[in-house]
Amino acid sequence: MTIAELIADSFERIRQAVHGAIDGLGPEELSYRPDAEANSIAWLVWHLTRIQDDHVADVARTDQIWTTEGWAERFALPFDQSETGYGHSADRVGAVESDAESLGGYHDAVHRATIAYVKKLSDSDLDRIVDERWNPPVTLGVRLVSVIADDLQHAGQAAYVRGLLERR
Repeated sequence: MTIAELIADSFERIRQAVHGAIDGLGPEELSYRPDAEANSIAWLVWHLTRIQDDHVADVARTDQIWTTEGWAERFALPFDQSETGYGHSADRVGAVESDAESLGGYHDAVHRATIAYVKKLSDSDLDRIVDERWNPPVTLGVRLVSVIADDLQHAGQAAYVRGLLERR
């Protein structure tokens, strides 16, 4: 297995977890929050996909799927198109409402772009510095692992909230 195949497999696992959390749910179920401060499934999936889109587009030096494929307009969220959900208040979390088809469609579009990018990577590519704002500077390998870890955590949280929803 090459490093590109390993990274692609990791992103495929995220895609599977996302669909496991959202498939078959309606907008009201996707907006369910265990309490007023909790994240909804819709917000978690939107956020993890926005982070993947933002971070992978940055390292790939491409435009984000969110804007180039019209997802920002389709979602019509009440905040700037550049937002990824990082640091969102409970009110902003509650503003993310969607259906499973849109959430899954956006995630799948980002997934396709991510896989197209990572399948071209070689071992030596992972050492490229992609963010000098940190000490030590962040390499491409570290950035991709960070996205994978964050996305898997949020996909797991979405699955947990789905479980709570199904048991109430």
